[in-house]
Amino acid sequence: MSNLPFAASAPVSVSRVGLRAKDADALAAYYARVVGLRELARDGGTITLGAGNRALLVIESDPTLRADDSRSAGLFHTAFLLPQRADLGRWINHAVEKQIQIEGASDHLVSEALYLTDPEGNGIEIYADRSPESWKWDGKSVEMATQRMDIPGVRGSVPEGDAGWKGIPDNSIVGHVHLRVGDRDVAEAWWNSEMGFDTVTRYGRDAVFLSTGGYHHHIGANTWHSRGAGPREADRTGLSWVEMVDKCATAASEKTDPWGSTIRTIAG
Repeated sequence: MSNLPFAASAPVSVSRVGLRAKDADALAAYYARVVGLRELARDGGTITLGAGNRALLVIESDPTLRADDSRSAGLFHTAFLLPQRADLGRWINHAVEKQIQIEGASDHLVSEALYLTDPEGNGIEIYADRSPESWKWDGKSVEMATQRMDIPGVRGSVPEGDAGWKGIPDNSIVGHVHLRVGDRDVAEAWWNSEMGFDTVTRYGRDAVFLSTGGYHHHIGANTWHSRGAGPREADRTGLSWVEMVDKCATAASEKTDPWGSTIRTIAG
């Protein structure tokens, strides 16, 4: 694990995300072309993609599904963490060259991130962390913000004569997953009590960020579009499950959050 980003050093971190899709082939092609994931396996209608030989995303095909409802509980975004700032610069250059539509670019103090949405409405974050030594903590709370990204600076971190974007680097991971929930406080209490996660910061009354091991967040939960949402409908596209890896676990387990989202844990 030593060659992976700091997020993966925590006692519990994100392993993989499962999505349900109406057109798994088209969605997998998007993640390969845009995010740079490589296809690792196919099993019937299920396609696994990842970085190097590490699975990060599993897409399950079901053409009968209805489209995801962004006002319901579910996935806000899957956040792919690149190892270095220069990797993020390479990706931005790739996005410019391929005319990839980007919906946002932010400096969060602890990280720099770009946002986009896949063809079936699933949010994506592509980001790079600043050095953990530079993060500012007030007790157990980490300072985060949403400021304008210095895009020229990020692009300028790519060395002269660099070979450019060649797909997602092998030691990239899913750094965090951000969920849509019906009630921020209920979500926070569930992740605290059921998963043993620490609350590291809150944004107003609408969002909370949680982690283990002093990371800025492995899980985000917000009610920005989903306040008051009830249990998820089983016949929708979008989030199928989130898989965490627990270094102290001896066996796999599975829980559902208060809105029916499946959270798996595997031994790490």
